[in-house]
Amino acid sequence: MIKVLFVCLGNICRSPMAEGIFRDVIEKAGLEQQVMIDSAGTHGYHIGEPPDARAQSTTARHGISIADLRGRQVEAEDLKRFDYVLAMDEENLANLRRLPGSAQVRLFLEFACATSTREVPDPYYGGLGGFDRVYDLLEDAAQGLLADIRQRLTGAKPT
Repeated sequence: MIKVLFVCLGNICRSPMAEGIFRDVIEKAGLEQQVMIDSAGTHGYHIGEPPDARAQSTTARHGISIADLRGRQVEAEDLKRFDYVLAMDEENLANLRRLPGSAQVRLFLEFACATSTREVPDPYYGGLGGFDRVYDLLEDAAQGLLADIRQRLTGAKPT
């Protein structure tokens, strides 16, 4: 089982959107029995809360529900349990690197193919357009991550 953790600041916008989008990508690829997906925040601002209503409406427009997700804070143990710990931006990457653990922590957009953007912007203080932009970035990176995981599962070398 390959385990993927998406991480943003409060775990109510970017990381739950990434979790929902990637879960949809994995299900469509028929890999839901081989990949476990979760999300967390580097801060405990929104523990137990559902994703932001704008994040929920953005993913819902694409047929993805994230309404059942609840915010949680990342723990040092997560860095040992997960194969991929993927931060949305440099600030959260730095926060994760301060925790003890053995997982290779990376920016999620390192897997994106259609953008050179390195960070997923925080849409919290903006309008719906920001959430749409975040959705597009996350979808792009999700496809790249799927390719990476497929390669890992099959042991095939990249072409």
